Amino acid sequence: MRVLVAMSGGVDSSVAAALLREAGHDVVGATMKLWGGDSDSGCCSVADVEDARRVAQQLGISHHVFNFTDDFDRHVVDPYVADHAHGRTPNPCVSCNRHLKFDRFLHRADQLGFDAIATGHHARVIPDGGRWRLVRGADRAKDQSYVLHMLGQAQLARTLLPVGDYAKSEVRALAATLGLRTAAKPDSQDVCFITRTGGREAFLGQRIPLHPARLIDRETGQELGKLPAVELVTVGQRRGMGEVGTGGERRYALQVDVAAGTVTVGSAADLLDPALHVCDLTWVDRPAAPGSAVEVQMSAHGRPAGGSYLGDGEVVFAEPQRRVAPGQSVVLYQGDDVLGGGIAA
Repeated sequence: MRVLVAMSGGVDSSVAAALLREAGHDVVGATMKLWGGDSDSGCCSVADVEDARRVAQQLGISHHVFNFTDDFDRHVVDPYVADHAHGRTPNPCVSCNRHLKFDRFLHRADQLGFDAIATGHHARVIPDGGRWRLVRGADRAKDQSYVLHMLGQAQLARTLLPVGDYAKSEVRALAATLGLRTAAKPDSQDVCFITRTGGREAFLGQRIPLHPARLIDRETGQELGKLPAVELVTVGQRRGMGEVGTGGERRYALQVDVAAGTVTVGSAADLLDPALHVCDLTWVDRPAAPGSAVEVQMSAHGRPAGGSYLGDGEVVFAEPQRRVAPGQSVVLYQGDDVLGGGIAA
């Protein structure tokens, strides 16, 4: 099988390419140049491209670089900025997987005559009677199925995730045994186009006006203070929200209203919701039946919460859960199987 491996310059995609080569596939590596601006967080830096090229050389496979910067700006960066401008909290890694790694990259693989693509994600694709299941990775602590929830049957049929059956420690051990230069390379944790030195404020401030916010107490309606930029506040945020009462009870952002320039704040108890509406739902295979028991994961490495899917994007929790910031991904599971997911309204 001819396989085009998305090599990010990290250890996981390096080992993915090595495992496929050892299995006898015709393997070619390719690195996507996505972000054309400053980067010090991994994924898009010049050093990552060089690491991928050198690993491909070590493995004896060809390596290409695909310039997808225009697509990345259009499908990831621009929506990220627009969401913040409207008081939402986007998940750019999910957008990148949806539009770049499993759309644009897969389309390029088609053009070049490859049978399948592969990535270093910690998740598993399992054939099941002519259909395909998307399942959590064997290493639960490193599981990345959450950020792949948008994959459907057509994509899963042509996607290989070779490291999904391995613990991260095993992946690093394999890389070390093979002498790969990425064996001890730290994992990338941050949004690749947000630098550590400037952060979100500098990035967004160069692209949209940032407006001060008034902190409004949920119970009394009193103004409690100000923040420098309403566009930078996330629902559930505690930092900068102040304290209430003599006991010093912590405050949290409950609602962000960019148009009014206000952030409504309250207690931790005020953050709890009994239900959640999910929009733009996509399904790995068939939609969950109304009334189905599900596990709901609301962040990449969060603990899933039990609940029921009622249909039409409505989820009710077995016990009230901390409110999800609008714009964040919500993924539904049954056991280790991903059913599908969407965006918190």
